Amino acid sequence: MRIVFMGTPTFAVPALQALAKKHEVVLTVTQPDRPQGRGQKVAFSPVKEAALALSIPLLQPEKVRTAEVVTVIAAVRPEAIIVVAFGQILPADILSIPALGCINLHASLLPKYRGAAPIHWSIFSGDTKSGNTTMLMDKGMDTGAILLSNEVAVGGDTTTGQLHDALSQTGAQLLLDTLHGLENGSIKPAPQNESAATYAPKLTKEMELIDWSLTSWEIHNKIRGMNPWPVAYTVTKAGRLKILRSRLAPGKEALTPLGHVSGLSGEGFYMATGDGCLEILEVQQESRKRMLANVFAQGMDIEELFCMEKPQ
Repeated sequence: MRIVFMGTPTFAVPALQALAKKHEVVLTVTQPDRPQGRGQKVAFSPVKEAALALSIPLLQPEKVRTAEVVTVIAAVRPEAIIVVAFGQILPADILSIPALGCINLHASLLPKYRGAAPIHWSIFSGDTKSGNTTMLMDKGMDTGAILLSNEVAVGGDTTTGQLHDALSQTGAQLLLDTLHGLENGSIKPAPQNESAATYAPKLTKEMELIDWSLTSWEIHNKIRGMNPWPVAYTVTKAGRLKILRSRLAPGKEALTPLGHVSGLSGEGFYMATGDGCLEILEVQQESRKRMLANVFAQGMDIEELFCMEKPQ
């Protein structure tokens, strides 16, 4: 099958690689090269690097809503356009090009978590299962008819990074199964249940700060949901302290005010929360490497470090 692939981040790479093995990917469309990091060095997107390795022609438009881009995509005569975390909304002129339609791989069990950050919000919510959905794209935001879905179990300590990697791999196979089903007619698109729709908006910087008045469960979910990006943090007398890993401590009573250290543990230390304590296992100080919380706690008055009246 002749395919145009549209994607940008690491999540989309396994899908492109899997499709290239089974089908003819005639064009890859990805975001333009962008400056990254402290040095602002121009970097390729992960999908561009994968396409170059596979010798697939590339298109990197600033905007896909132009007649020129529509003409280029139409000229390669795709039977299907596959979209995986591309980063731009497709206009109707592109949606109407392929006979089999534009197929999007979305990292949630739609209609749950439509929007930009479905993996993060699944972890924030403490879900015990997640998954991928393939859908026929329409003009809405993740509102198209569902083609196939799969499920992935989510553990109580699973991070956004771990779920991201799992869904990236299983999503690649789901796309292959979807194309096979569309080719042989075994898949019938099913409309989404609008009454069950929820949204997963972009994360904001304000969300990164931990509110210790929340329950231990809510804070634990935020910490693992923010790992590895953008990372939750708290404020100490020495500045921001990123919290990368935590563990629930059922029955552990807080002996200090909210947001203060309530004792040491074998692997770290306990922080007082809205309903008890949360054990902190891994942290990172500003401009330093991440470290185990028990190592961080050595050689300092950690209880005094957290004694602040309010976040700065």
